[in-house]
This record gives sequence, structure tokens and C-alpha cells, in this order.
Amino acid sequence: ADVSRVFTHELVRHRAGTAMSQESLRYARLTDLEWYAPTAIRESAEGMEIYTKTMAQLEQLQTELAELFCIDESGKQFSEKKELTSAFRRIAPIGLATNIGWSANMRAIRHVIEQRTAPWAEEEIRLVFGQVAEIAIKRWGNIFADYDVETVDGLPWYTTKNNKV
Repeated sequence: ADVSRVFTHELVRHRAGTAMSQESLRYARLTDLEWYAPTAIRESAEGMEIYTKTMAQLEQLQTELAELFCIDESGKQFSEKKELTSAFRRIAPIGLATNIGWSANMRAIRHVIEQRTAPWAEEEIRLVFGQVAEIAIKRWGNIFADYDVETVDGLPWYTTKNNKV
């Protein structure tokens, strides 16, 4: 829950042995945007100022469009509201928070943990799959007993002796 669309765009690339169900923005009004700011942005006061200001502007644009098209007008047909809401999402940022359900077989879980905790993976997916790895190791210790963990840039990297690059 509450991962960015950057995260979900990367996760859905892992299709073999998985199933996903993602929140649709066709029906979600985007008036209060939740978002994830990467460390590189958070470490800069000026960067955070620009990032926060941009997200606030994008929220404001959603409100202005809703007002322009009188989306909350009584008697407005649901189909028209859905069409407008869908149109408004085109200016939603890729960093927007969303929800996704993900299930996978053990082989897929192992593969995604190894790929997405690697130092070259995107920060947010590294954070999440570090947590997935901890849960998997605790719950299915025998299946994940061959993992080695190394900390790289403050985040765990899970590998096996055979898959270390």
C-alpha cells in the first residue's frame, strides 16, 4: 500500500509466476495527492521545496479541472464523472501513491528479491523488497536459507552465492 506508480511500473515487469491487481485511477479523485520523495530529493532543502511545490500545484490543477467541468454538480451522470476523472489523471505525477496487490510463486519471489534489492535497482523498490525478503526469510526460512545479505548504500542486498554479480 502507498507505493508510487514508479514502483508499480517496475514491479509489473516481473510477470512470470506472479499476479497483480492495481488501484485504478479512473474512479479516484486526485485532490489530495500522496507521494514518495526519493532520498536524493529529501536530502536537499531546495529540492524538497521544488518537489513539494510541484505536488501542491498538481493537486490544485485537479481541483481547478473538477471545478471547470462542474464534476460535483448534482445530476451529473456517473459515466460523465468517470470520463472526466479519467481525463484528469493524465496530469497525475508518476510519483503518485497507489496500491497494488502482488502474489507470486516462490521462484518469482526469490528472483524479484534478488533483482530489486540490488544496488542498481530504484530506491523505493529496493526498500520494499528488502522488507519482502525479511518477511520471506522469517516465514519460509528453509526456502530462503541460502541468501546472503550485504548492506550497500544503507539498504540490504539479498543474493545467493550462485547469483552474486
